[in-house]
Amino acid sequence: MGTGILTINPDALAKNWQALDGMSNPAVETTAVVKADGYGLGAGLVAKRLMREGVRIFFVAAAEEGAALRKAAGDTLDIRILSGHMAGDTDLLRDFNLTPMLNSVEQITRHFEILPDHPFGVQLDSGMNRLGLEPVEWDSVKSHVLAKNPVLLMSHLACADEPENPLNALQLTCFREMTDGLDVPRSLAATGGILLGPDYHFDLVRPGVGLYGGAPFTDAVPVINLSLPVIQTRDVQPGEYVGYGNGWQAQTPAKIATLAAGYADGLIRAMGGKETQIYAGDTPCEVLGRVSMDMLTVDVTHLETVPESLDLICEHQSIDDLADKAGTIGYEILTSLGARYTRRILGE
Repeated sequence: MGTGILTINPDALAKNWQALDGMSNPAVETTAVVKADGYGLGAGLVAKRLMREGVRIFFVAAAEEGAALRKAAGDTLDIRILSGHMAGDTDLLRDFNLTPMLNSVEQITRHFEILPDHPFGVQLDSGMNRLGLEPVEWDSVKSHVLAKNPVLLMSHLACADEPENPLNALQLTCFREMTDGLDVPRSLAATGGILLGPDYHFDLVRPGVGLYGGAPFTDAVPVINLSLPVIQTRDVQPGEYVGYGNGWQAQTPAKIATLAAGYADGLIRAMGGKETQIYAGDTPCEVLGRVSMDMLTVDVTHLETVPESLDLICEHQSIDDLADKAGTIGYEILTSLGARYTRRILGE
């Protein structure tokens, strides 16, 4: 192969969903977030596998993503749009039976005027200051909104991956003050919120990155493996340089492998020169110099035999391990995975 192989294990993803589902009371509905094309793995693939586990509600970021998911996964799933009802979304919401999570008084007005009988939910701002109605806004429209029977009242935690952060408790209190006593299903917890415990679970939880093997769900089963083919090897003498900008200089004789992947394939450029590892079986090899658009270089001097490919994401190096080397988070590694990889779906 001239491109890397991205192996995806849908059964591992299902195991992560089962584990997260088991952390809440059976009365709590566990849904799934499949925005950004299923965090880069394919929203249709993810949704169809999780539907076999009984998942019926899926969250995406935008109406366009919802329409694509409807086409890929069928008519039976309930698709909810986190960006709400934007101007221009009306036809997609109606034609693909998508449920917007309305985020502002403006969106509520738009939705009630244009699609008065169409299902909707409402997102409330409990302290993240990103999306949702603030408490004063909610008080001004609450009676009008509740009369229209929203399917969900939701908010989102800003620091759920930091269990000791006091903002979690403050947001929980704010959300309760905005919603206690209302006869509407509620949701506050994504992956991190699930891990904070039952006080944060309410009626519905929305696991996202934890399904795909990412932190803060440290017990997650790895879902992907990324193997990169070796294009060429060469012997480098002491004093010679490798890569753009003379990014690495040999101090002793070395054997260098050039691999077919780079930042155009989602391999964050910042991970170059940061002691990033890539694996030949169980043996680590160091990525050298700069990551370029289509290639990266690796020290394979210590290998008796250079294999046809090396593993960048594998049992020895998770998406979060790789993200640490790039100064980012596992979310970015996942959602940046490029279109050039050959995708191998286990079980198909």
